[in-house]
Amino acid sequence: MSKNKYVDDVVEHGLSRRKFLFGTGIVAGGAALAGLAGCSSNAQGASAAEQSSSEAQSASAAEQSGSDVQAAPATDQSWDMEADVVIVGYGGAGACAAIEAADLGNSVIVLEKNPEDNHFSNTLMSGGIFHSPDPDGDPEALKSYLRAMFSGDNLPTKSEGEQSPEFVDGIVDRFAEMVVENKDFLTSLDPDYNPIERGGAAFPQFPGAEESGYKSYNSSYGNSATGPKFPTLDMDKYDTAAGFAVFNCMRTGVEDREDMITIAWETPGQSLIKNDAGGVIGVVATQGGAEVRVKAAKGVILTTGGYEYSLEMRRAFLEGPGITGWAFYGTTSNTGDGIRMGAEAGAQLAKVGKAASRLIFACPDVKVGDMEVGSITDSVGSAGTIVVDSYGKRFMNEGLISTDPSRYFSYKNAVHMDIETLEFPNLPSYMIFDETRRLESSLVNLTLSTCGFGFIEWDEENQIPVDKGWILKGETFEELAEKIRDTHELNKGRMDPETFAATLANYNDVIVATGVDEEFGRTSAKKDPITGEVVDAGFQPIADGPFYAMPLVAGGPNTKGGLQTDGERRVVGWDNQPIPRLYSAGEMSSTFMWVYQGGGIITECITCGRIAAQSVSAETPWE
Repeated sequence: MSKNKYVDDVVEHGLSRRKFLFGTGIVAGGAALAGLAGCSSNAQGASAAEQSSSEAQSASAAEQSGSDVQAAPATDQSWDMEADVVIVGYGGAGACAAIEAADLGNSVIVLEKNPEDNHFSNTLMSGGIFHSPDPDGDPEALKSYLRAMFSGDNLPTKSEGEQSPEFVDGIVDRFAEMVVENKDFLTSLDPDYNPIERGGAAFPQFPGAEESGYKSYNSSYGNSATGPKFPTLDMDKYDTAAGFAVFNCMRTGVEDREDMITIAWETPGQSLIKNDAGGVIGVVATQGGAEVRVKAAKGVILTTGGYEYSLEMRRAFLEGPGITGWAFYGTTSNTGDGIRMGAEAGAQLAKVGKAASRLIFACPDVKVGDMEVGSITDSVGSAGTIVVDSYGKRFMNEGLISTDPSRYFSYKNAVHMDIETLEFPNLPSYMIFDETRRLESSLVNLTLSTCGFGFIEWDEENQIPVDKGWILKGETFEELAEKIRDTHELNKGRMDPETFAATLANYNDVIVATGVDEEFGRTSAKKDPITGEVVDAGFQPIADGPFYAMPLVAGGPNTKGGLQTDGERRVVGWDNQPIPRLYSAGEMSSTFMWVYQGGGIITECITCGRIAAQSVSAETPWE
């Protein structure tokens, strides 16, 4: 049993988190008091120069706001809580938006669906990577590089960009202006937080990659980017790294502004409230089974994450089999709430089927409803492993599955449909390895994600998943292939033992022996994800029986399509006009519509969360 009650309930009963949305009551705080609406004091005692800078940012946002309901009278309403700014969702984007809004003199309420002692967010469970380009880099080059990732319309191979031409210029310009501040912003929240530089542009072929001074960082409170195995939420922050560290940094910033920010735990947002002029003036939430109405004097920011655990949205938007063909390894709380709320308010949808995903393990015994919980499976493509399809054939260079710049696009191979047979031959696929590789190290990440935090039980020698039957075992290649064919339901009897054995023989006798993969071009060169050092240790054979197969499906940390916004993070309707006083940031309205460099989502949580806060701060409070 894990140390986390919610995790145990999911593991034992497959319960939806909806069971745990209500309970302890709202934490009383100054930000919830009506008397703070419109407050202009700075929560951190900022200097006059800092306050002037904040006011300038707010004024800049006001110039672009153009809201035609700045002070429109509200439809008659009764309110249970109120603040200048109401934020729905307390992950990385919600935290950064709350901090920025408070520093601009606003009272803030953050509505969070989870209880405080079981609060998992994608940011907390992530690898903790973020981007922060060199402020002295070429700003035009930075815009070019961002545009290539966000939309691709400046690439010679693209005939049309992924971002709407109505908004791409503003999105790129504002992001480029703010992203260079990310490192300094985080360290200003907690001087003990230690970002560790890890690399530059993942797409060196893109325009502006070198001149932009693009940089990415790992997160830590020490000198290691890797945290301890099996972390727990009550762990001292100075022992944390990766996503746990970066969220601890953000949480420190929120807690230091407790006179301006209230976190309303177990209070999920349900719907948006508009006034007669069409402006968003509040949120209907629930608490303890009762409806609560929360007034937003300036506006609402949606930061609820993606729809990884919405059965209906998966079926509606994901390629391939949306249930059995996919799994995710971030928080199980992401059920598309903000996307639904925005759509109900008239928001335009954008690339909703996009996902930051690759090939991962999905646990058949740990489910939310009918949806299997996945795990970050960074061993895929490692030495001593290959990946085969449902028939036993290799279908790609496995080294591309788990390394930048391809790791968050390799799911495209998983959801490939054969247009002659009308099937998905690579769903499931299988990572094949031997006893030497099983004992070498854990096949899943035990320092973060679902296995690290105990959602899925795992051990360092991978014995638990073998004993539970999650990983299939055979004494010979033929026996393993027969077991896949006859016992793994999703294989549908497709595995061919002869084809499988021939594939393994070719790997051992040709690729390992010669060091050359003529069919797919895989190399044995490996890049250390932390230091960036490239080493070539040669191919490792798969020859020490027994042999194993780990089923793989498409999946990753999160979806990244959802609501369309402009550069100021205003949510826009199908008429391309902003929905007044409604904003969004994070993966539910991602900027990374074309390709994705690792750490991109946390990057936009920081960057876009702050932009949204600056924009909403420029609104005039309605009465």
